[in-house]
Amino acid sequence: MENPEWKLAVIAKRLNDYFGEPVRTQTENALDSLIETILSQNTNDKNRDLAFRRLKQAFPEWKTVETAPTEAIEEAIRPAGLAPQKAPRIKQVLEWLRETHGSLNLDFICEWPEEKAIETLSKLKGVGVKTSSVVLLFACQKDVFPVDTHIHRITKRVGLIPAKTSAANAHRLLGQWVPKGEAFSLHINLLKLGRTICKARRPKCEMCPIRDVCDYYQLFK
Repeated sequence: MENPEWKLAVIAKRLNDYFGEPVRTQTENALDSLIETILSQNTNDKNRDLAFRRLKQAFPEWKTVETAPTEAIEEAIRPAGLAPQKAPRIKQVLEWLRETHGSLNLDFICEWPEEKAIETLSKLKGVGVKTSSVVLLFACQKDVFPVDTHIHRITKRVGLIPAKTSAANAHRLLGQWVPKGEAFSLHINLLKLGRTICKARRPKCEMCPIRDVCDYYQLFK
């Protein structure tokens, strides 16, 4: 396999040229980001956004979610799917914040070292390395690289990580190879690639801007 740092640098540049370099919009607070990311698990952005809006409409403040019956939270977030699992996890996050930090504010996590923040958040039920990394990338504007389903699939296909690499190991491996300062743009553009070209089924390899550095294309096309 080629040097993975070189390969990721080539991919990052190609995708910036192809999709354009993403621009950060105004960031949200860390707690909103964490709850949204929990809602996003195993669903799409449209369903996540609808569930989050319904949750905020039903409970305008997080303290009202903290004290609400779990069934009421389930009903609000139902569009995101897995509501019976996600509702208690959201309550547990809020209870943890209140008990350990005294308020329903997670912004302090942005001041912590990245490793400490990820380790701490990952101890919460339903919050793994990916979810923690998303919060740090989007809410805290840290240079961390979350690996979602699309990125996991693409990086295996192109030959950056072995086919049987777990999601947790993918975070560890890819995070050390991402060019400095490129985590946000590479994350966003790989998502775009996975949603439009490098799909799980019938990838559109002939139009892919990174096909010449892709092991899958070289072997099967």
